[in-house]
Amino acid sequence: MKILIATEKPFAPVAVEGIKNEIEKAGFQLALLEKYTEKKQLIEAVADANAVIIRSDKIDAEVLDAAKELKIVVRAGAGYDNVDLEAATKHGVVVMNTPGQNSNAVAELVFGLLVFAVRNFYNGKAGTELMGKKLGILAFGNVGRNVARVAKGFGMEVAAYDAFCPAEVIEAAEVHAAKNQEELFETCDIVSLHIPATPETKQSINKALVGKMKKGGIVVNTARKEVINEPELIELMNERQDIKYVTDIKPDADAEFAQFEGRYFSTPKKMGAQTAEANINAGIAAAKQIVAFFKEGCTKFQVNK
Repeated sequence: MKILIATEKPFAPVAVEGIKNEIEKAGFQLALLEKYTEKKQLIEAVADANAVIIRSDKIDAEVLDAAKELKIVVRAGAGYDNVDLEAATKHGVVVMNTPGQNSNAVAELVFGLLVFAVRNFYNGKAGTELMGKKLGILAFGNVGRNVARVAKGFGMEVAAYDAFCPAEVIEAAEVHAAKNQEELFETCDIVSLHIPATPETKQSINKALVGKMKKGGIVVNTARKEVINEPELIELMNERQDIKYVTDIKPDADAEFAQFEGRYFSTPKKMGAQTAEANINAGIAAAKQIVAFFKEGCTKFQVNK
């Protein structure tokens, strides 16, 4: 059984070693494709692979066509919009993610961005504090729950809305359950986005929604850039000099957002899972899921059912 790690942005060496231990302990063979620069390298590497572990690497119909022996793809992380699920299903390939492994890393990044934003990007001028501010969390999954936990440590008031999470579950976590996302934007000083990029959510964070925020509102996006309606947010930020937008996903319209000096910040690349701990956790979880799939038929984390 050949298990391929295909990562344009490699795992940390200690994570690769951990994955190797899990794979070889199960009697499987590990192959490694790191820092590849062309899609054809990935296509060649998957030709005889039975399983593939990826990060942000794209697995589309062309790659799946080349992978004649492939049975499972595991995305080491929560998001999986870089995998063509429909094509995978047609090819009989199971797709899994590793939810929860990067959650704390992303949550901590949210507050790194927030402290930077409320302190005016450390420009030397007086800023504000997070204590006493109301934080809205849009989507109350693994990351959202960790964000709530950290927010309480800052002394913040916390609210959340999740279309797929019952209000009583949110309230049980001692977080106010907003009735809808409009309420979240209307009542919170800060809104942190943790929604996936789906047909329903793409472009959903628009002028009308963000425009409901009170003076000095801040939007934090560590989810997906596709959920932001960039032209409308730019239009709103031109009209309202008080709105700030901070993200770890460089927008397509980065150059246009850059005009909002002191109100906009983006990291050079996606940073949510960029910690040693998250790197190791997600990689080893992916390896364990592959072993469980082949040894026990376990499909617990399958996302293309």
